[in-house]
Amino acid sequence: QVQLVESGGGLVQPGGSLRLSCAASGFTFSRYGMSWYRQAPGKERELVATITSNGGSTNYADSVKGRFTISRDNAKTTVYLQMNSLKPEDTAVYYCNAPGVRSGYSSVRRDYWGQGTQVTVSS
Repeated sequence: QVQLVESGGGLVQPGGSLRLSCAASGFTFSRYGMSWYRQAPGKERELVATITSNGGSTNYADSVKGRFTISRDNAKTTVYLQMNSLKPEDTAVYYCNAPGVRSGYSSVRRDYWGQGTQVTVSS
């Protein structure tokens, strides 16, 4: 079974930093790109960052560009989101996403999500 387990969320002051981790299992991690999403109360879930399967290319939402860094360690089957210069507007539940994954003997592809981890930026 595919599983994404997140950690690292918490309460930080504006300007602070936080590093989120997402440990993946149940699929061939190195074959897939990975993404981070976030959702604030009353807002739609938005894409924050993506990374290719080998970590060679990354993309970011304009709102986090220059402040957040997505990375991965395929040997540890883990993807990270380093968040610097945090703002109150970054407050949200952050989700790890594995898109288009094929698991086991099934040819069906689907997206998998972590449980979400709360990030609160407040003074």
